Amino acid sequence: MNKNTINKYFETIEDHRHHNKLHKLIDVIIIAICGVVAGADTYEQIENFGKKRKRWLSKFLELPYGIPSHDTFDRIFERMNPQEFQGSFKKWISSVAKQTKGQVVAIDGKTLRRSHNKSEDKKAIHMIGAWASENQVVLGQLKTEEKSNEITAIPYLLKLLDLSDCIITIDAMGTQKKIAKTIIDSNCDYILALKENHKTLCDNAVRFFDHMDSMKDAGYRFDEHETVDGGHGRIETRWNVITSDIDWLDDKENWYG
Repeated sequence: MNKNTINKYFETIEDHRHHNKLHKLIDVIIIAICGVVAGADTYEQIENFGKKRKRWLSKFLELPYGIPSHDTFDRIFERMNPQEFQGSFKKWISSVAKQTKGQVVAIDGKTLRRSHNKSEDKKAIHMIGAWASENQVVLGQLKTEEKSNEITAIPYLLKLLDLSDCIITIDAMGTQKKIAKTIIDSNCDYILALKENHKTLCDNAVRFFDHMDSMKDAGYRFDEHETVDGGHGRIETRWNVITSDIDWLDDKENWYG
């Protein structure tokens, strides 16, 4: 995290403290943002987060008087103009999103551990998120009631985010024609996993690559790449094959892009 980068977006926020300014306003704001991102819901939890992560925070914050108390967080944010903070926060998030252009953004779902409660018949919370692989930042998340609801939630998440010029990757559950169209309409490209939920398409693709030699003889072009990596006591050889010759592909006109 770069304090100077964030500071330029929050420096216009007025500090309403007239005395007892022990803690720098930008330090308070950054600790609060990090704490909330880490799951803090109260000022006490933000204070606890700051104390537990003080060594890390000290790498880019001055913290002349250590971590502020929860009362300090409360007083500062109570007096802060919420419109000023919201405007600054939006500008900062927009700048982060712009840095993802051209990146691979992975859309994936996960179930939050220990979020269920059988005694109250409360199901586990399922989330889908957009993860920018290069700068390692979560661009957005949505809560869904069930894993199967990812199909309807993914297009909504994509529309909330500005992911122009990115490559969107999604697992097999998100391999849907409407989702593909939403991605293309968002000025992005996609890599979608193909599995048994599209059995005919998957079987045709498997047969096509299984008979690659005869397809080459028939004039089809393939690009091939092999990598060899060692690790965990074994050697892994990965063979990648790609083709753009897809006139054999059934229903391709309904898969945008």
